[in-house]
Amino acid sequence: MGSIAYAAPSAVTPIEPGKGRVMLVISPHADDATLFIGGTVAAWSDAGWRVVVARVTDDRWDSIGIAEAETVERSAREMRAALGILGVKDVIDLGLQTDVLTDGERLKIRERMIWLIRTWKPYAISTIDPYSGVGEDNQDHVVVAQAVAEALWTSMFDKHHPEHLAQGLEPHGVVERWYFGRPVREVTDAVDISQTLQRKVKASLAHETPLRNIVNQLRLQARTAGYRLASLEAAQTGDLTSLVESFICEPARAKGQRYGVGAVEEFRVSRFDLLETLKSHGEPLPRK
Repeated sequence: MGSIAYAAPSAVTPIEPGKGRVMLVISPHADDATLFIGGTVAAWSDAGWRVVVARVTDDRWDSIGIAEAETVERSAREMRAALGILGVKDVIDLGLQTDVLTDGERLKIRERMIWLIRTWKPYAISTIDPYSGVGEDNQDHVVVAQAVAEALWTSMFDKHHPEHLAQGLEPHGVVERWYFGRPVREVTDAVDISQTLQRKVKASLAHETPLRNIVNQLRLQARTAGYRLASLEAAQTGDLTSLVESFICEPARAKGQRYGVGAVEEFRVSRFDLLETLKSHGEPLPRK
């Protein structure tokens, strides 16, 4: 795998008090929000943000040795348990079929993203980076990222899906976009998750069904390479804690060393161009 050269920020970005504002996290699959940015999700929740997580797909194939219907049920239940650990109360399932979004109608997927934005009226949104150029081979991630990127501006046009307006929704503009990925194209913001890392680990372990599928994939690759790894064999049916800590904690702590903190999650954040001007010269509107 190649790497992206970037000048990382020199300091972590503090999480602002939420003051009841909405952070809409759009997660292609049940475990994406937790595994990618679970530490920051917990930090947003702790800071008073209303974190809303929307899962796009139904994850019906993300299991090993389990029927589709049971996989769907388990994934939904485990996702809610995991997000509850992170402080999330609002969870939406769009229920699109997993692993085939590239075969779907892109405009319909974008419409669902516009609907989410107009329904929840978020101050900020977080999802997969549409410009993550290295290591992203999951096309569901790519399709969702592109749909959200378009929805962020088309949600402000009253001629895009006027049926939403007939339902009582309104055009809405989002101020901040917190993109995550493996990796993001350019890191602009790093969040210190030292205080929430263990909650992220606990939440990740709640996603048992997809985790055991990940273990199986690793076992298959190891077998093809001609090796047997005892830790993978043990994780297939046994405790997953050491495995999760290895791929959750170790990278976060390595990134944290660059900033002089215990653990970090990195983002590419895009902010409304006039935000600082508004803070200096604009007139605050009364909060509803």
